[in-house]
Amino acid sequence: MRPQQGFQLIELILVLALIVLVAGIGLPWVTSGATSLELDLASAEVASALRLARAAAIRLGVKVGVKFREQDKGVFTFTLYRDGDGDGVLTRDIESRVDPPVGLPRNLHHLGRRIRLGFPLGPTPRDPGNHRRRLPPDPVRFNRSDLASFGPLGGSTPGSIYLTDGRSRLAAVRLFGRTGKVKILRYDVESETWR
Repeated sequence: MRPQQGFQLIELILVLALIVLVAGIGLPWVTSGATSLELDLASAEVASALRLARAAAIRLGVKVGVKFREQDKGVFTFTLYRDGDGDGVLTRDIESRVDPPVGLPRNLHHLGRRIRLGFPLGPTPRDPGNHRRRLPPDPVRFNRSDLASFGPLGGSTPGSIYLTDGRSRLAAVRLFGRTGKVKILRYDVESETWR
């Protein structure tokens, strides 16, 4: 007599139930890890755009600004502009074409679908520069502008760009004025601290 080969229906149902159970337990963890990685990648990409603007200012020997824009729903770009009239890179000069672009707009590939400029739901996060204050609602702030500007010696306007998954994760790409250095911080919602 030959041994029976294959699965019986009850065995197949038990195996499928076990697969669904394991997937149900592991899927939220995988999704959470993927979102966290996307936030890290988007933050690094924004930091790279700022470093690129700083390098262009030093290379060209003029003030260079970088402006971030949402083109279509979920498509973000950045463009570099150089000072065309000696008064710094200004939004009104960009709009009137006095400050010309340095190249074409470039896409930010990790911003859009799950990661966007802004803040998560819940209480307004604390300011990384002053823990006693809460942040204003604008996610792109360089002094009173949404434009980061760099001088030919590498210094910049200080400010931050805030990125979120819209739920609980928040990162800040901080630009330090005198040095023009860029630092990425992550916000812990529970302790309301930046790291």
